[in-house]
Amino acid sequence: MVYLFSMILYQVFILEDNTSQFLWQNIGCQLTFLNIENLSSVDWSNYEGVIVSSLGGRKVISRLIQEPFASVPLIWLIHEDILGERLPLYVQFGWEGLIGEWRSAFARADVVVFPDFSFPILYSLLDNGNFFVIPGYPVDVQETENYIASHSRKQLRKDFEFSESDLLILIISDYFVYDDLSWDYTAVHALSQVKKVRDLSGIIKFVLLCSNSTNAPISTIQEIASRMGFPDGSVRQYRMDQDVKCFLLMADIVLYWPFNREQSFPPLLLLAMSFEIPIVAPNFTAIEKYVVDSVHGFLFHPSRLDTLERAFSLLITDNTLSNIAHSVASHGRSLSMDMLASECISGYAELLESILHFPSDTLLPYSTSHIQQKTWWWNIEREIKQNNTMVNNSSLRYERSRQISSIVYVLEEHFLMRLVDKGSQLENKTYKEDLPNQSDWIDVYEMEAIEDLESLEIQELDERMEKTSGSWEDVYRNARKSEKQKADAYERDEGELERTGQPLCIYEIYTGLGAWSFLHHGSIYRGITLSNRARRSKSDDIDAVNRLPLLNNTYYKDLLCETGAMFAVANRVDSIHKLPWIGFQSWRAYGRKVSLSHFAEKVLEKAIQEQREGDIMYYWAVMDMDKEKTNSKLNFWSMCDHLNADQCSAAFENAFRLMYGIPSGNAALPPMPLDGDHWSILHSWVMPTPSYLEFIMFTRMFVDSLDSLNQSNKSMISSCVLGSSMLEKRNCYCRVLEVLVNVWAYHSGRRMVYLDPLSGELKEQHPLELRQLWVKYFNLDLLKSLDEDLAERADDGMHPHNKWLWPLTGEVHWQGILDREREERLKQKMDKKKKTKEKLLERHKHGYKQKSLGQTKKSQ
Repeated sequence: MVYLFSMILYQVFILEDNTSQFLWQNIGCQLTFLNIENLSSVDWSNYEGVIVSSLGGRKVISRLIQEPFASVPLIWLIHEDILGERLPLYVQFGWEGLIGEWRSAFARADVVVFPDFSFPILYSLLDNGNFFVIPGYPVDVQETENYIASHSRKQLRKDFEFSESDLLILIISDYFVYDDLSWDYTAVHALSQVKKVRDLSGIIKFVLLCSNSTNAPISTIQEIASRMGFPDGSVRQYRMDQDVKCFLLMADIVLYWPFNREQSFPPLLLLAMSFEIPIVAPNFTAIEKYVVDSVHGFLFHPSRLDTLERAFSLLITDNTLSNIAHSVASHGRSLSMDMLASECISGYAELLESILHFPSDTLLPYSTSHIQQKTWWWNIEREIKQNNTMVNNSSLRYERSRQISSIVYVLEEHFLMRLVDKGSQLENKTYKEDLPNQSDWIDVYEMEAIEDLESLEIQELDERMEKTSGSWEDVYRNARKSEKQKADAYERDEGELERTGQPLCIYEIYTGLGAWSFLHHGSIYRGITLSNRARRSKSDDIDAVNRLPLLNNTYYKDLLCETGAMFAVANRVDSIHKLPWIGFQSWRAYGRKVSLSHFAEKVLEKAIQEQREGDIMYYWAVMDMDKEKTNSKLNFWSMCDHLNADQCSAAFENAFRLMYGIPSGNAALPPMPLDGDHWSILHSWVMPTPSYLEFIMFTRMFVDSLDSLNQSNKSMISSCVLGSSMLEKRNCYCRVLEVLVNVWAYHSGRRMVYLDPLSGELKEQHPLELRQLWVKYFNLDLLKSLDEDLAERADDGMHPHNKWLWPLTGEVHWQGILDREREERLKQKMDKKKKTKEKLLERHKHGYKQKSLGQTKKSQ
């Protein structure tokens, strides 16, 4: 099961049918079932955090490892021990690859939460320093009633060959005992000193649950028990990897004899109390904190046998359990139901508070100090059991157990299949042993150097040989062969072929492999990735990092987000885009169900073909699409403030003032109306290519001003005033740049048309005749003048500060550069003419000289 948090609302994904789905449905939560088909269609970046509640969620974590979801906070709750028990087998068989896969999954989680302190030891092989324990999770207590209802105490005793008259004492310890024989001997020896136990040695039977790693022979402990005066067969020994609940159901008394002092209340002891069995436990601090002696159980001092004698004297009367024992067992069960509830609830709340960092527009909940819940909602579970017979079906419980463990076995099978494909395990080990060492690599480098030298000598000899130019037919044949090789090396996909002759190309911006399933193929779309080595295979996607070196800097790539891809396309735009119209769409549009439908695409294509006059921008993802989460009375700037820690309008005004040199007494925040129309978000729009280049010119100067203000603070990340969480500060400019196109289109006099992404309906927004335009600041001639001034300063090396962003965001052009380039080309042309003339004169005087093929010895 996966829980996702966004805007303090949560969404629950179910991986398979199980009893917990009824709990969520009972409190009115809508569930979504995840399977192989729809797993890749979930946009995990929509959520501020993900909680995975079982090992079965491993398939979800496989998606969260990939970009762009790798930074989504992840909490992984693990209550199953099956993987931990199989890890030693993986080590024994040498399955390092499988261990590595699980270790990578565990490393992806910000926190891996276990219900008790035995689990971190069990899973120590996968520890990445992110293990955390929150005791008290009621999963075992919750299943006790179901187990008692589905099993017979009488039948279990019969199966294990215990009689009904036997007084069964179950002796348990912590999960990890490093010397089982020493522990068994200590426990049995102490009991042999108790007079009450010796007197009833004929009817008392002892069951010792040993750790899963025990190597002590059963005959040894039986021999020790016989020497201490217990009859043969009165002591039995079992491993903890068996069904512990069956022994608890058969037992009359539970003696907890730990090998070590545990840090929290022992989970096995809590489970025993939930079975309404009287317990006898040492008076350790972790136990005394909750259990009152002779009320919820009996406490003894490990080094004082008289306290143990007292406990058994109160427990047993007339060869059976006393009334006090039954009373203590009843009180113990009542205590176990909610004993750790408050601490467990607070523990999870504090964990969420420390891991989840909500954005600026979130109404935060109260702090954990306001939590009043002290008990579990057992009444909800009982109500569900009454209304849903499926919950009580034992076959469903078995199926749930099988599904939890299936992911472990499925991954094992896949790993073994890969081993078979590569050869046997022995061959795999041999291959590892045959890997080249440092000496081998040195030999390889020397051989390559010799081969390069020989190749160079052969090439020099070829150059000195006279060659005929060949026929034109040979030239054409070689040219066609070269073109064919180029085509084979780079095969164009269907999308590139379909775009031939199209008036429009929409560039879909994405980050990482995880976004591939959100992208479109063919027709008017082309992908552009912000991640290295993340382009789709057999596609002509653009690598934005290669086109704009600035994006190699992770700091600036995170600051600019998808605007960085727009800068990359605009940089030498003629090399990739020669169409009259250009558009962009974020990969997130598909996940938010605002990407263009096929019908809307056709409407858009028809509209731009019919467009003859004026400049226009079409957009389909709008700012107010989540009205239920925001105040509908917010205007453009207040909405922007809402998304940027209440600093958007102030930051925009300061950057705008710096960009144009507006005096402090004059207004510098362009007015944006509250007219009920839509504003664009998610970089999902289309406009003429010249307009796009003008917008990029404006954006480059604006973001440079914004960055200049931000650089006034020496601390890069903490200096961002536009975000409250670390993620918002890392993506500091992104949310402002996402809505910047609205300010530019509105005040530059572009028509703004909303295109319904589903129905394809077109509706003009913010009519031109009703606008209060700041035309003077968005005039193209002014923008060109400012751009040339910045280019001249960059060309002259007059940087305003150490980290000047503007020259790094695109091309730098001004008239001086053009004149210098023209002069350089003219100089190269004249030099070439001069060399050609000198060469012709030399040949005219001395004729053609053949290069010597080699030197010969002079005759004596």
